[in-house]
Amino acid sequence: MKRIAVRPTWILEDESGQRVGPEVFALLAAINRSRKLTEAAGAVGVSYRHAWGLVESWSAFFGQPLVRFERGKGTALTPLGEKILWAEQRAKARMGLQLESLASEINLEINQLLDAAKATLRIHASHGFAVARVPELLQDHPRIQLDLRYLGTQDSLSSLVRGACDLAGFHVPVGDLGALAAQQYLHWLRPEEHRVVHLVTRTQGLFLAAGNPKGITALGDLSRPDVVFVNRQKGSGTRLLFDQLLAAAGLDGEEIEGYTTEEYTHAAIAAYVASGMADVGFGVQPAAHQLRLDFVPIAYEQYFFALPVAALERQEIREFLDLLKSDRFTRIVADLPGYSAPRAGDVDEIEAVFRTAQRTNS
Repeated sequence: MKRIAVRPTWILEDESGQRVGPEVFALLAAINRSRKLTEAAGAVGVSYRHAWGLVESWSAFFGQPLVRFERGKGTALTPLGEKILWAEQRAKARMGLQLESLASEINLEINQLLDAAKATLRIHASHGFAVARVPELLQDHPRIQLDLRYLGTQDSLSSLVRGACDLAGFHVPVGDLGALAAQQYLHWLRPEEHRVVHLVTRTQGLFLAAGNPKGITALGDLSRPDVVFVNRQKGSGTRLLFDQLLAAAGLDGEEIEGYTTEEYTHAAIAAYVASGMADVGFGVQPAAHQLRLDFVPIAYEQYFFALPVAALERQEIREFLDLLKSDRFTRIVADLPGYSAPRAGDVDEIEAVFRTAQRTNS
């Protein structure tokens, strides 16, 4: 299958027309990991001389150094280098889902012309790290082409009801909050018309700067005057969960500094915290792990796909469910911190799922 990827590219230009390209971002990230320019150059596949040239050209462009050499400690990013790296990571996190959705749409249009015999599996889903690995499962499938669009939970379920997708991704907290989620989701899901497919269980919690300098340990700390929070957008399942957790703890969002500051992905929340623009965010564990943030687990939840009952008779749906039950998907999930897939691919009725979600986590 031919595949098109859509990725952002940075071009920086000053008033004189001088330009620098995006090659230095991967190098800065590698330096931040290894603290050695020689290792960083090898990690991105360039010579030491070329790596040093990139750092020098960007430093000259800004008029300040991006890295510093510390005797006995190796190479470290300067505050400017850190800000540039975090800016790039925030941009990728913020735009990544929209670009992936656009690429999925373009790929579908092209491949429908190249291989009209393939069935199209349309998934609209709240973003999750397991969902993001579904294209990997289907990339070599001889009979299925994937159309994956990232939407908020409510928009995804609305798409399902309108017939705009075959599977809609949503997540339900384990424990008493599951009943509250059921009240929300039953606006779209009908027990007689829909079924749910188990995907994964996952952990959501607080993202904190490495070392937790503010000493944040619980939701109650978010209302402290010295703590700045960054939130998910309204309509996302994670925002719904977070607001329910606040209500259960007797906390008022209006008392939290930064409550109205919104980002659209778990990765964007993590990048916001890593850049120092906020002290704490809320999301799934892999996003915190990727940027080496501290993580405080708060809630456990189950992620599902909803689908019409009639769709279970379609061959491409049955084959997709078999892939979710495979050892390959189990291995994929095993690489995601805080995730597990004990019942991936299993189909349940709506009432059974919400009853299970309401039980406390053992």
